[in-house]
Amino acid sequence: MADMLVKLYNLPPLEPELAAMKAKGITIRRAIPPEKHVVLGWIKEHFGDAWVSEADVAISHDPIDCWLAVEGDQLIGFGCCNTTARAFFGPTGVSEAQRGRGVGRALLIVCLHALYWEGYAYGIIGDPGPTEFYEKVVGATIIPDSEPGVYAGMLR
Repeated sequence: MADMLVKLYNLPPLEPELAAMKAKGITIRRAIPPEKHVVLGWIKEHFGDAWVSEADVAISHDPIDCWLAVEGDQLIGFGCCNTTARAFFGPTGVSEAQRGRGVGRALLIVCLHALYWEGYAYGIIGDPGPTEFYEKVVGATIIPDSEPGVYAGMLR
């Protein structure tokens, strides 16, 4: 699938997203190093090895580029940026039981704001799944001739 481009200077505001999650008892925050093994184990269980590799890179950055959705003491979702390439969003995932609560939207918006805070004007959503979601939430547009892009020749 073709990559998508996002104007980071024209994102939805972050505060309402965080407040909506807080009202549901969900905290959106950066991962911290001592929980790296827990986060990577959870990602492997729910999404597989390829995303573990990318999340490992995101957690190793300074500042950390992996954001978590936590309800109580349970991880329910994650979002990463600057993993496969600079200014890239993803991977991201929400546990199947927690989908439909706005968690993925909140993780997307916080990650894209993080890219903006790091000085990027544009973000790229690499190999997106639900393009309509990204178009609706952040105004992402398809980048012509971007398939397979940076993923060409990737070992699987």
